[in-house]
Amino acid sequence: MLNRRNFGLGAAAVGTAGFSRAAHAQNTIPFYASVGPRLNLYDLDAAAATLTARGGAVLPANVQYAWPHPSRKFLYVAASNGPPGSGPMGTAGADKNHYAVALQVGADGTLTEHGPRRLLPVRPLHITTDHDGSFLFIAYNIPSQVTVHRLMADGTIGQEVAQSSRPDFGIYAHQVRVTPGNRTLTLCSRGNDATPAKPEDPGHLEVFDFVDGQLSSLQSIAPHGNGLGFGPRHLDFHPSGRFVFVSLERENSLAVFGLNATGTLSIYPLFLKSALVDPDGKAKHPGQGVGPIHVHPNGRFVYQTNRGSGLTEMNGKKVSNGGENSVVVWAIDQKTGEPSLIQRAEAHGFELRTFTMDPSSRVLVAASTTPMPMPDGSTVSAGLSVYRVGSDGKLDFARKVDVDTGPGVQFWCGCLNMP
Repeated sequence: MLNRRNFGLGAAAVGTAGFSRAAHAQNTIPFYASVGPRLNLYDLDAAAATLTARGGAVLPANVQYAWPHPSRKFLYVAASNGPPGSGPMGTAGADKNHYAVALQVGADGTLTEHGPRRLLPVRPLHITTDHDGSFLFIAYNIPSQVTVHRLMADGTIGQEVAQSSRPDFGIYAHQVRVTPGNRTLTLCSRGNDATPAKPEDPGHLEVFDFVDGQLSSLQSIAPHGNGLGFGPRHLDFHPSGRFVFVSLERENSLAVFGLNATGTLSIYPLFLKSALVDPDGKAKHPGQGVGPIHVHPNGRFVYQTNRGSGLTEMNGKKVSNGGENSVVVWAIDQKTGEPSLIQRAEAHGFELRTFTMDPSSRVLVAASTTPMPMPDGSTVSAGLSVYRVGSDGKLDFARKVDVDTGPGVQFWCGCLNMP
C-alpha cells in the first residue's frame, strides 16, 4: 500500500541521483534562482563550479521563498507582490493576491505548475514541509503568524488546516522549520530594532507541537527574560540532532542552542559569537545584518552571510555606506557545538539573502539581491557568487554570474537537496 509517508521517503532515496543522471548537461544538477516572479533554471556543474542558464518558470507574483518536497519531485513556492518590511523593494506586478504554488519537477529539472494555487492571507515570508511530506508550513511577518496546509499524496497543496487555537507567534516571524525528529516546529520571530518613533520589538524562538496539522505552543525562548537584544532570523540543525545554530540578524551574531530529544531547545544559548570583523559595525554602517545559515552535511562547518546594504548620501547621490558583505565560515566542535570563525569569504555582491550547497557539498552558491552604487561612481551588479568548498570547509571563489534584476529582486536561490 503506497501511503503518503512511503511515497515521500521512497522517492527521496532516488530523487537527487535521478536528476543528476537526467539533467540537461552531463554531471549537472538543477539550480534555481528567482528574479521577481520568474524562477530561473540553471545547470550547476559542481566539478567545474559553473552555472548555465536554461529556461525557468513564471509565478503569479514575486517569489518570496521556495522549499522542495522530501521526494524532490515537487517544489513549493510562496509568492507575493507585497513589499518586505525592510530591505530592497524591487519591481512588483499588479496582482495583489498572495499564493502558495506547487511546481512539479521534471526529469531534467524543468518546472510546471501542479494542482491548484492556494490563496494566502498576507505576504508569506518562508515556507517548509515536514519530513514526511504531509504538511506545508508557511510563515508571515506582518502580522506574525503560521498557517498549515495538508499536502496530498500526489504532491498537490490541499486545504488549509483550521487551527483550534492560536499560539503565540511573536513579532516579525521570519522562518519556520521542522525539527529533525519530525515532532516539533520551530519559528524564528526576529522582532524589530528601535526607531525614533517606536521602541524595540522583542525577538523570540517559538517551539510548537504539531499533531495532524494542529499547532500548540510548547516553548518560548526569549533570552534576557524579555527578548530585547535578540533577533533570530534563520536557524539550522546539526546532523547529530544535538545542536541548533541560529543566525541573529539584529545582533550580527551566531548563537548555538542545545536540541533536546523532545524537540525543544535549551533555554539559553550555549555559545554566542559575532560574525563581523568589527563588532560595532552595525552602529557605523546602518543596515548591517546577518542573513541565512546552513550547516554542512558533515556537521563540521556552518555557513552564514553578512549583509551590509545600507546607503549614505555622497555628492547628492545614494551610495553604499561600506557595510560588510561576506560568507562567514565556522568550524564546529563536534562534542560541544562551539563555533570557531575560520573565514569571511568576500561576497562579490551586496545583500546575500539566500545561498545553497549542491548535493555533493563541493560548491556553494550565494545570491545577492540588487545592484549597489559605489562611492567611486561604479555599480556592483546583483548576481550569483559561486565558491568551491574545500575539505577544510573554507570557500574558494570561482566566479560570479551577473544577473539583471530590472524585472525584480533576486530574492531566493536553492537546489532540490536543501536544506
